[in-house]
Amino acid sequence: MERTDGILRMLKINYASCQEDTQEFSWKPVLRIFTYLDEEQATVIAHQTRTVLQYMVTDRENPNSVLNIVTRARENASSVQDHITKELWQCLNDFYHTVRDEHLVRGLHKDDPVSILDILIRQGLLYYGITDITMARGEGYSFINIGKFLERGVQSADILDIKFSDRQYDLTNTDIMYWKYLLLSVSGYELYLKTYRTGFDARNVVEQTVLNEDFPRSVLYSINQLQRYFDRLKSDRNKEAFEKIDFMIGRVRSKVRYSTVESILRQGLHPYLNGIKEELYQVGNAFNQHYFAYL
Repeated sequence: MERTDGILRMLKINYASCQEDTQEFSWKPVLRIFTYLDEEQATVIAHQTRTVLQYMVTDRENPNSVLNIVTRARENASSVQDHITKELWQCLNDFYHTVRDEHLVRGLHKDDPVSILDILIRQGLLYYGITDITMARGEGYSFINIGKFLERGVQSADILDIKFSDRQYDLTNTDIMYWKYLLLSVSGYELYLKTYRTGFDARNVVEQTVLNEDFPRSVLYSINQLQRYFDRLKSDRNKEAFEKIDFMIGRVRSKVRYSTVESILRQGLHPYLNGIKEELYQVGNAFNQHYFAYL
């Protein structure tokens, strides 16, 4: 569900961007972040806006389409109905039927895509609200949030890495609209304007997206929340597994927490972000091995 929200917001912001720059705009960065297409396949549709929207929202052959992700979320919810609320199950079921609606599919092809994307984004917000209001603060709620913040941390690092790679990691670039749309895609534009009074600077974009503890989509915030909800799983019956994963989360948390923009740039933005993603993937794999694998 976190990935669904990220995809939909990215599509909405990039659609607005492509309307302002119809000649130069390319969907390739978005396709690199959220699909498994290779370079050649992405190049073929990089300038076909409606094709990209259809592929990423309703395409049954795309394993990372919103349709397929929501379908998997619904199937997962169905298998754990004893651990979630009836309201949450109903919300996911409604989302599933909404994204499969033929009117929505036709709307992406012929109507204003933003109105269609807004409908789906609101469904996602409804999911978050219902989860927060109706779920007991037990193991089920902790696992939901662990998954959410693992995905969010990886996603924010990935978006930043690919967007900067599109500018050859040039931190002197003064393309105001580029940085504006990057921040909008991670819901960080308003906070940036309130925090930095000196205008758009690539260093400040890195600082907010990676290191700001109060920005809900920063890498550090995501890891702090991951640690918070993981701590609630501690018990005598899983002590060894808990300690192993706790060490892994603590290691990546310390790495980010004690970084500065200067230290990140000395290491290189790409190697730094790539290292963070790899460590978060390792945490996710360890969760799968110790908490979900059926031996």
